[in-house]
Amino acid sequence: MSEYQNPTPTVDVLIAIDGRLVWIYRKNQPRGWALPGGFVDRGESVEAAARREALEETGLHVELQELLYVYSHPNRDPRQHNLSVVFTATAEGRPSAGDDARRAELFELDNPPSPIVFDHREIFDDFLAFVHTGQRPTPMTYAERHEVSL
Repeated sequence: MSEYQNPTPTVDVLIAIDGRLVWIYRKNQPRGWALPGGFVDRGESVEAAARREALEETGLHVELQELLYVYSHPNRDPRQHNLSVVFTATAEGRPSAGDDARRAELFELDNPPSPIVFDHREIFDDFLAFVHTGQRPTPMTYAERHEVSL
């Protein structure tokens, strides 16, 4: 009998401070810039996980604003099949790196860091579209982008 396997739930948080966005540079592989976030612990809601991960990686207490989308493509993370519930949030202060983050910095929306890992560039682009139009990704646009059927 084979072991039943599910995608692992994670969260990512787009933290806005004074018109800029918080990015972390990862300590672990894959190295590069990422949105703050991580795994949802057993018994924890995705909202609590988002606040906890933001605090652990950036030192910031965030106020969650919106649910942007749930990103679930099987290849979005090279380590394993993770699905991410992505929130927008606001905070005050300056980020400081902690936990899995080697660095935590603010970047202008028109000048994101590079290289960006995972599918976080796609998430960032969807966030920019949301900021400018108020439109979130939809299952249809996500499916078209990844050439999957609904």
